[in-house]
Amino acid sequence: MTVRAGREFLAIPGPTTMPDQVLQAMHRPALDIYSSEMVELTESLLRDLSNLFATAGKSYIYISNGHGAWEATLSNVLSRGDKVLVLESGRFAIGWGMAAAAMGAEVEVLKGDWRRAIRPAEVEERLKRDKEHKIKAILAVQIDTASGAVNDIEAIGRAIKAAGHPALFMVDTVASLGCMPFEMDKWYVDVAMSGSQKGLMTPPGLGFVAASDRAWDAHKKADLRTPYWDWTEREGSEHYRKYAGTAPVHLLFALREAINMLHAEGLQNAFERHRLLGEAVRRAVAVWAEGQVLGFNIAEPNERSNTVTTVTVKGADPAAIQRYAKEKCGVVLGTGIGDLQGQAFRIAHMGHVNAPMILGTLGVVEVALTALGIPHGKAGADAAIQWLGENVKA
Repeated sequence: MTVRAGREFLAIPGPTTMPDQVLQAMHRPALDIYSSEMVELTESLLRDLSNLFATAGKSYIYISNGHGAWEATLSNVLSRGDKVLVLESGRFAIGWGMAAAAMGAEVEVLKGDWRRAIRPAEVEERLKRDKEHKIKAILAVQIDTASGAVNDIEAIGRAIKAAGHPALFMVDTVASLGCMPFEMDKWYVDVAMSGSQKGLMTPPGLGFVAASDRAWDAHKKADLRTPYWDWTEREGSEHYRKYAGTAPVHLLFALREAINMLHAEGLQNAFERHRLLGEAVRRAVAVWAEGQVLGFNIAEPNERSNTVTTVTVKGADPAAIQRYAKEKCGVVLGTGIGDLQGQAFRIAHMGHVNAPMILGTLGVVEVALTALGIPHGKAGADAAIQWLGENVKA
């Protein structure tokens, strides 16, 4: 006997639940890709992406996932043998660095910890030791969806400036863009990238990159450039060059509607929604942790992200919680990945989410813990309800 029926709910950190409006936006005939309407669609999206990144620099759209966008950033500014410093806070900056190494860069990892965010002082100290400025680029993620850490990109940017180091600062915003503040120009970020399938509420398949003037200076002498990713090729006068060929028309329809929805809500309101719902999840997990089995992967409360919470499980099987939630209740929780495989599950709270979605997910987790006999503090979902009742004013 189960209590699931109807639409399965995704509480995984990507792809996230897509709004019906976004799905409906794709249900229309393809455009004439040589029409003025197609050109206007592209121009509006590129302009809005630069606004989302908060940059005066140019943005680019790739038919790719985030891994492709990683390659786009690296190939456009690096030359073979260039040294890259990767700032570890989980799995994803490390994965970006692995891509750089495979492409011919020399990669150094500034060792971090899967239980904490990047320490800006450690970045500054490492750069000050690089007297010959061999490091050409610094890679970081704003939110690592494996560990659940949120990194202070503004403070890291200041640390790089304080070190007086000329390396390009490159940031992955896949799990943060549209969900929390990101100020590319103000925070001294030279290259930023993101993807469509998380906070931007669009099907997987689009990667985004924004580039500063400093990045463009590096681009002019980069020798890892290839035709598909190349910014110069995409600056050609013919519209098809914006996509290195045929445009992904229906994904663009979806993206246009998703960004329209963000505009209608207001970015600051979207940020506040994610903060409130993220804290609601954390309130529930804090109560469950009283049972000494569940806990937060990220030790410091101010380093826990507003888009995903990684919940560690000791003395029980996190996969059993996931199976119960999916098979009995129709809620799909994220699995622990990388160093946390088999040791955690993840609750996503990003993109198209609201109070009933989050409270329903928390309720299902609590049902699973009860059904499986896993020790936990009682009334975690009640703590989330109390938090929202006190902070979402009438």
